Amino acid sequence: MPSPAPLLSLTWTDHVTGRQGFLVVDRLVRGVASGGLRMRDGCTLDEVTGLARGMTMKEALHYDPEARYIPLGGAKGGIDCDPRDPAAYGLLVRYLRAVRPYVESCWTTGEDLGLSQDLVDRAVAEVGLVSSVQAVYPLLDDETAARRRLADAFAVEVDGIGLDELAGGCGVAESVLAALDRSGVPYPATRVAVQGLGTMGGATARFLARAGLTVVAVADVKGTVANPEGLDVEALLAARDAHGTVDRAALRPGDRELPGDAWLSAEAEILVPAAASYVIDTANQDRVRARWIVEAANMPVLPEAERLLTARGVTVLPDVVVNSGTNAWWWWTLFGDIGPDAAEAFAHIRRAMRTLVDTMLARATADGTSPRTAAHALAADRLPVIAERFGWYG
Repeated sequence: MPSPAPLLSLTWTDHVTGRQGFLVVDRLVRGVASGGLRMRDGCTLDEVTGLARGMTMKEALHYDPEARYIPLGGAKGGIDCDPRDPAAYGLLVRYLRAVRPYVESCWTTGEDLGLSQDLVDRAVAEVGLVSSVQAVYPLLDDETAARRRLADAFAVEVDGIGLDELAGGCGVAESVLAALDRSGVPYPATRVAVQGLGTMGGATARFLARAGLTVVAVADVKGTVANPEGLDVEALLAARDAHGTVDRAALRPGDRELPGDAWLSAEAEILVPAAASYVIDTANQDRVRARWIVEAANMPVLPEAERLLTARGVTVLPDVVVNSGTNAWWWWTLFGDIGPDAAEAFAHIRRAMRTLVDTMLARATADGTSPRTAAHALAADRLPVIAERFGWYG
């Protein structure tokens, strides 16, 4: 689909470290845009621009005219810094001070790669903002009740992991299961390799393991842990630090430590890149043995690599669909489509993601295109409908 210039694009330079931060608002709906804030060494304006455009599509793909949640526009923030750098938190605070007018008026944001929601909330409070999503409050029927509902949802834990950390992985896992069901592939015969065991990757691994799939490899910054008989996902999740790095003392005798990129060529039917962007390119795509690549991370497969993968029968399920459950869960909860209850949230996520993935794959089959092209076509169909109903700016 065509990619017009974003409505707003800015680059900020930190006066203390010289590092840069970026904010891109791709589109507004009712005056508001939605998109997370990431922090990683090497983050660029082009990257953030692409992510903001992706958020526009994710919002449009979840448009339901009967729901309380009305999709917003798309935006994204990014900071060029390693989140493990001791100076990272101060940089985050100064960035938020610089973009404060946008958070107050039009940009709703939250955790993304390299940042936890707890850290974002801490920095937001230090800056003096009400909330990272306060720009949406004027659109709510009952702000007090909505904020209490979201706070209650963030307080819910399921087997030691917060509901907010599980929502996105539930959506990724359901995308995998929908693809397997359409192809008639049984869950117990399906092996999975996951790159990244942070919020998204960890939750995805948990839901897939509990569905009966075998997780044979996971990768973090220390390398890949693999076991062809299956890893103990719960033990690995319990042994993670705040950045998703697994304490190797938790490994079992049959678990092997391999190089960091070994997950890419794992003997598995499903690959789930769930950490960094641009990890599968033309130089390494030929190492992929999987039948499906499921993009839990944003933009992990470069376009030319995807064309080569598609040509040899590897199906890429795109990020704009696969990882959209996190964003949608926030808004379903805040607007009141679901309550602060794990069972209700998981049921709603599964139902919505299953419908969206099935619609995308059916469109791809009917049009003879890739799932990504089909997803973009669905978004292109819905964006004018949203614009006609709500306008570009609100």
